[in-house]
Amino acid sequence: MITLTESAATRIHDMIRKRGSGIGLRVGVTESGCSGYKYALDYAEALADTDIVIERDGAKVVIDQKSLAIIGDTEVDYVKDGLNQNFRFNNPNATSECGCGESFSITK
Repeated sequence: MITLTESAATRIHDMIRKRGSGIGLRVGVTESGCSGYKYALDYAEALADTDIVIERDGAKVVIDQKSLAIIGDTEVDYVKDGLNQNFRFNNPNATSECGCGESFSITK
């Protein structure tokens, strides 16, 4: 199952609060990029019957079951490095990543 670090939970909570609406952060996977798959992030406005909700400290991540099959056991972190800030996905299912870090591949 996907887990959230404290830093990621804080960032998601702040994003939803500042936005003023939404359930949480929707995390998914699309077939794209030079390695096969790419993470897709958006605000979750509603839940589908097949969605899974992960929660930590009041922050919610919503993920569809198809994406969960690819990125299950992933740790979602939020990292600040100098002026750069972004979500980082520590995905044990990824067998390789592209040089830019935008996409990844898995062994099926």
